[in-house]
Amino acid sequence: MAAGGGLSRSERKAAERVRRLREEQQRERLRQVSRILRKAAAERSAEEGRLLAESEDLVTELQGRSRRREGLKRRQEEVCDDPEELRRKVRELAGAVRNAKHLVVYTGAGISTAASIPDYRGPNGVWTLLQKGRSVSAADLSEAEPTLTHMSITRLHEQKLVQHVVSQNCDGLHLRSGLPRTAISELHGNMYIEVCTSCIPNREYVRVFDVTERTALHRHQTGRTCHKCGTQLRDTIVHFGERGTLGQPLNWEAATEAASKADTILCLGSSLKVLKKYPRLWCMTKPPSRRPKLYIVNLQWTPKDDWAALKLHGKCDDVMQLLMDELGLEIPVYNRWQDPIFSLATPLRAGEEGSHSRKSLCRSREEAAPGDQSAPLSSAPPILGGWFGRGCAKRVRRKKAA
Repeated sequence: MAAGGGLSRSERKAAERVRRLREEQQRERLRQVSRILRKAAAERSAEEGRLLAESEDLVTELQGRSRRREGLKRRQEEVCDDPEELRRKVRELAGAVRNAKHLVVYTGAGISTAASIPDYRGPNGVWTLLQKGRSVSAADLSEAEPTLTHMSITRLHEQKLVQHVVSQNCDGLHLRSGLPRTAISELHGNMYIEVCTSCIPNREYVRVFDVTERTALHRHQTGRTCHKCGTQLRDTIVHFGERGTLGQPLNWEAATEAASKADTILCLGSSLKVLKKYPRLWCMTKPPSRRPKLYIVNLQWTPKDDWAALKLHGKCDDVMQLLMDELGLEIPVYNRWQDPIFSLATPLRAGEEGSHSRKSLCRSREEAAPGDQSAPLSSAPPILGGWFGRGCAKRVRRKKAA
């Protein structure tokens, strides 16, 4: 015993050795019990049976872990309603759309997969592949066009059946589908918009190319400057771990107002794992009986499933085609010549042509945009950086240098 009543250094070391030995014995016992539990009950020896009986706490713990793993696996599985069941559910959804006084649509990455933009948590999603240790190749998002779902939402808004759209997507496809700016809240930004935050109000620059090439988490300057004050422009992307503070295109004020008025919410292609963290979108201050009715279209489990009045297991385009047929509405066909982004876009100034290397949008696939030096999609190298590229690299662990 050391002076003052404390343990001496040698005693502390001995105690630490005993603690580590006990932990190693516990881990070895856990491994033994785990191996035995993987066997069928009929194949276990009498000695193994006694070990399980003596390790009741470990057996309970391991069985609980197994149930949780199976539950997580089931949540990641994609489930499809059979065609007749899906049509029945769509008829119910169509009734809800007709009767809604204030319908708000929440959209996620699942509505853009038909445009060859990967989602995040699907079987081939960005996070799913990274968790499996597989690489994710970036796509040329300038080739993406609004999907049947995007165009259906635009028509529903024109018919005053949808009052507002709240989107997690950064791909700008809602804007390009013809949905008015006032009717969209792009909570995580828009890859085609850069802003000057020094100008009051903030000055927006809509471009015909992805402005996020040089940007990343907590680093938002795009390399171009404001035409009025000369300040560095920034992108509008809200990365994981950031808080969105821009007025536009996030449009949080309109999203909150729409949610407060909503009597019906339709969620399309979102896992809702991020949106569920925004209490303002779910009217959580209201008693449950006064909250909006919730309708979810998704192939996988979502954390809001138990709250939903109806869950439709199907692809967004398939469900929206059936819904529009049920409502007797024609789905407009996307036309690049009428894409609003070309009339909204601010052209680059002289000397800015080399400020990006991304492929610019063209009114037709054969048309070459002036000053666009990008290679064709087939020969273009993988695109690095930007909101999509940086997002893909989010969970890649870097090896420490030797």
